[in-house]
Amino acid sequence: MKSYRKELWFNVPARMGFVNITPQVESCLAESGIREGLVLVNAMHITASVFINDDEPGLHKDYAEWLETLAPREPVSRYRHNRTGEDNGDAHLKRQVMGREVVVAVTGGRLDFGPWEQIFYGEFDGRRRKRVLVKIIGE
Repeated sequence: MKSYRKELWFNVPARMGFVNITPQVESCLAESGIREGLVLVNAMHITASVFINDDEPGLHKDYAEWLETLAPREPVSRYRHNRTGEDNGDAHLKRQVMGREVVVAVTGGRLDFGPWEQIFYGEFDGRRRKRVLVKIIGE
């Protein structure tokens, strides 16, 4: 069995944003030479997420509005976490809802997706560099 590891770095200029990282993950898969196996993609920061869904702008706006309803940014005083000097309590909750990672099957050297599926990096406390781990195992 072969193993491949790479870190992808992102700096989303807004506090919240979604980035389609499918092309970068596909490049990692090509570099790995693995034809059959699994790809793990996970955010290595506790205020960011990796998830799979459709690459449709309306859906992304719906996500942003829905997450802001679930865990509004303001007032920052509503979050006990922010009493530590942070101001990102909402981002931690948004990450929990959207998830830390995805695992995708690799078949014939390609990501084995269903229709419309793409991999996204979700940022909830942006404006600084953060990384995503791509780990591929297989033959």
